[in-house]
Amino acid sequence: MKKKTNEELQALVKEATAGDKKALEALVADVQDLVFNLSLRMLGTFADAEDAAQDILLKMITHLSSFRGDSAFTTWVFRIAVNHLKNYKKHMFAHVPLSFEYYGDDIENGNIQDVPDLTQNVDQNLLAEELKASCTNVMLQCLDTESRCIFILGTMFHLDSRIAGELLEMTPEAYRQRLSRIRKKMADFLGQYCGAYGNGSCSCKDRVNYAIQSHRISPQQLDYTSAAEIPLETMLDVKHAMEEIDDLSQDFSFCKPYQSPERTRHLIQEFLESTQLSIIKNS
Repeated sequence: MKKKTNEELQALVKEATAGDKKALEALVADVQDLVFNLSLRMLGTFADAEDAAQDILLKMITHLSSFRGDSAFTTWVFRIAVNHLKNYKKHMFAHVPLSFEYYGDDIENGNIQDVPDLTQNVDQNLLAEELKASCTNVMLQCLDTESRCIFILGTMFHLDSRIAGELLEMTPEAYRQRLSRIRKKMADFLGQYCGAYGNGSCSCKDRVNYAIQSHRISPQQLDYTSAAEIPLETMLDVKHAMEEIDDLSQDFSFCKPYQSPERTRHLIQEFLESTQLSIIKNS
């Protein structure tokens, strides 16, 4: 489905705040995958990303009348999402923080050879792909919250430094400098340890059973490999919509973006069907 232009989104906002439920549904449908993917990268797990994405979408809905059109609608949604996720404390890694030192020590010293076969007859290659996707996403949790947000906005979303800096309340120059340092830190870690994206000895296939034992992946719940990926062209349309007002000049790309899970879609739809649109009109 082609993403809407900013003019189309602005028109939908006016219709939704005037009481048109179909327009509100169209707005939610246009941004829910973006919100879910940002949440997934920031929080590290599908379950936490689902919960946070629901919170963000509900916040977007109930604050819709405050949108004035000074920026692209997508930028406005990014701002809500970034502010929510920077202060989000309910996710798993908020209580079990990671570090590159911990992650590296686990790669070097984890007793992977002592773990029995826990694959439950699920294909080893499929589990290795699940672990690779999960591991690189969880690795982002080794960064502090602001650094993680900088890395995600710059490397995965390729936001213009002016827009990203505004979202994070820093100058474009400070944002670019921070992004460069964080990218180098991530690249150094991957180069030292990761066999899939660097020159390290860590092999996803060799660590499958260890990861299952550590509850990092589950043969019965393959979130990443079972999720539907979004074509890159679809996400590029988001970039074009943002450019119309915000004058972005860099490419907008996404690293394996996924559709938001059906559970999230159903819960938001249930809210839209049950709520009184006076909430939107009078918020």
